[in-house]
Amino acid sequence: MAPVAAGELSETDRLSLDKAIRLAEQACRFEFSVYVGPAEGDDTRAWATRLHNRLVAPARSVLVLVDPRRRVVEVVTGGDVRRHLTDAEVELAVLAMSSEFAAGNLATGLQRGIAMLAEHARPQNTLHA
Repeated sequence: MAPVAAGELSETDRLSLDKAIRLAEQACRFEFSVYVGPAEGDDTRAWATRLHNRLVAPARSVLVLVDPRRRVVEVVTGGDVRRHLTDAEVELAVLAMSSEFAAGNLATGLQRGIAMLAEHARPQNTLHA
């Protein structure tokens, strides 16, 4: 196996990330997308939002953007997702990811963050009388 440069995902990492995304989508019924690479322009949030808006179902989607060179993590959530996932919960997931990234664990950080986002976005069970 060829060595992987910092900020890149190996084939094994990609497969593990795909599995984490599938599990997250099954858990909360929202769609997850991950972009790892350089953000275009100076405004990484605007770039992440543009990518999110290009998704098939942006209202039901979560986009996680990681620009390893700039050390930036952006999470963009659609309108339907925001009904279940608060900004504070997104911030907690970003902190968890950033902690793993700082330790050099890109794939682990993404998997952990996606799992946290899915857990928090899971619709609450309600009992009807």
